Amino acid sequence: MTREGFRRLPVVDAGTHHLRGIVTVGDIINFMGGGDKFNLVQVKHGGNFLAAINEGLREVMTPHLVTMPLTGTIADAVDIIVNKNIGGIPITDTEGGLKGIVTERDVMKVLTTEHSGRKAEDIMKSSVRVTGPDTSIGNVCREMVKCRFRRLPVVADDVLCGIVTATDIMSYLGKGKAFEQLTTGDSAEVMGAPVRSLLSGELHTITPDRNIHDIALEMIRRRVGAFPVIEDSHLVGLVTEYDLVKAFSEE
Repeated sequence: MTREGFRRLPVVDAGTHHLRGIVTVGDIINFMGGGDKFNLVQVKHGGNFLAAINEGLREVMTPHLVTMPLTGTIADAVDIIVNKNIGGIPITDTEGGLKGIVTERDVMKVLTTEHSGRKAEDIMKSSVRVTGPDTSIGNVCREMVKCRFRRLPVVADDVLCGIVTATDIMSYLGKGKAFEQLTTGDSAEVMGAPVRSLLSGELHTITPDRNIHDIALEMIRRRVGAFPVIEDSHLVGLVTEYDLVKAFSEE
């Protein structure tokens, strides 16, 4: 997932290719300290993170899925994404074999062929939950799982200094950075680092008057899932792929 930049991977039987579940960045964040899947680390392995990551994938994957048949339409996909808030829908044949997957980004690429008169301020979330640069990675995981967020803007002294995503946290594990300073293998060492250590120097933002068609095109080009909305140097909102899919589907 880290190497390919994927936010989800379907899990199938090796022989039949039948869909068994899906593992998402949300599942990984849950396992890393955000939710009930962290019990695998804390309870089963006594807090030993190194032991827990060698468990089988079935321990953290989501087994009960919303799927679509090959005969499904783009409108069906939009309905599932918007009304069930599901970012990726596996496509299966009549025997339950995996044939593909449709994501928010795939749908957004199709819908952005239509121009729109709406702006960022018309669709953005204006009540944005934020975190601070010194907040531990573990606490950010818990916040993401509790609120079902995939990203949190990082603000210091009322100034936006970055945005941390579930993918950033997963990459912290996937690229091995989580283990560079590890001495005991305890999960507290892995998740106690401040979230500032995950921030890159690159931060892309938009303004409230930006057209949503242009926003969607830039989001696709940069392969990001959200843009913070800035006005007079202050964070005033957030526009995500979900917001764009919902907005375009309404037109």
